[in-house]
Order: sequence, then structure tokens, then C-alpha cells
Amino acid sequence: MKKNIINFFATILLAFFLSLVLPWWSVMTAALATSLFIPLKKAAVFFVPFLAILVFWGVYSFILSSGNDYILAKRIAVLLPLGGNPYVLMLVTGIVGGLAAGVAAVFGKQITLVSNNR
Repeated sequence: MKKNIINFFATILLAFFLSLVLPWWSVMTAALATSLFIPLKKAAVFFVPFLAILVFWGVYSFILSSGNDYILAKRIAVLLPLGGNPYVLMLVTGIVGGLAAGVAAVFGKQITLVSNNR
């Protein structure tokens, strides 16, 4: 349980700092790195980074959008089949980022398993 919490916050912090200098896929790099250095077990390998990036991207997109009265988020939500709801767009954004981070973390876990078997 303690490793889950540490991995959760480490993933968010690393993703935040990497997102300042790298494109959107920096969340995958953060999840992979934290899964290498803070190993998790079973389903937590996927779900802890998934939830960390879902929270990070959800909150980050909310903060960025609230500064301009959700103008861009509303326009993009109209383009997608979301009924023009900017909050649903923020949730979908978090889910997509979370899926990418979860898959990258599982890949990081697989790297540690392969390197331990050598």
C-alpha cells in the first residue's frame, strides 16, 4: 500500500516536470520510469499510474481551461460526440492519458522481469 501511494505521487510529479519540456507522451515516460524504480504488484502496476495521470491531466486541463472560461474546451467538445460538455472532454482526456500511462507502466514492469531473469 505504501509503494502504491509513493508511486502515485512520484508519477504525478515526474509527469508534471517532464510535461514542461516534452510533448504529451512524457506521461508515458514518467509511468515507465516510476514502474522501474518503484515496483508494484499485480493489477496495481496498471491502475496506480492510470489513476495518477487521470488525476493529473484532469486537474491540469481544468486549471488551463478555467483561465479562459472553457472556450477551447467547449469548441472541441462540440467537434467530438460529447454534447458540447467541456467537463466530459476533460474526463476523456484524463482517461486517454491514463491508458497510455498504464500501458507504459506495464511495459516497465516487463522490462524489470526480463532483466531479473538474466
